[in-house]
Amino acid sequence: MPLHVRSKIWIENDDGKLIIGTGRLLILEAIMELGSMNRQPRNSNNPSGCLGKIRATEERCGFNLSTPQKRYQSTSEGLQLLWAYTRLRNQVREIYRRSVQGAFDDL
Repeated sequence: MPLHVRSKIWIENDDGKLIIGTGRLLILEAIMELGSMNRQPRNSNNPSGCLGKIRATEERCGFNLSTPQKRYQSTSEGLQLLWAYTRLRNQVREIYRRSVQGAFDDL
């Protein structure tokens, strides 16, 4: 029976408040790809909830993640956060994968 290690990665500030995790990553990706808060990841029907999460993260970070113009657009800081988090998440997944490779072969 093949077994796999799974984990969730998120970033918090010094107060333990969430900055970015998978959910906020999906929201930022939707903003970047769709330019809208009304088209949500995972078929969410709560655009105001997504906007609230983005605004809370902006307050905690001290910079804007997106700007509402004709379409919502990610700011350069928002893109940097998105890319840094994605890189970190991928690196951690690879470390886990290599670390446990073969660890459960005897089961």
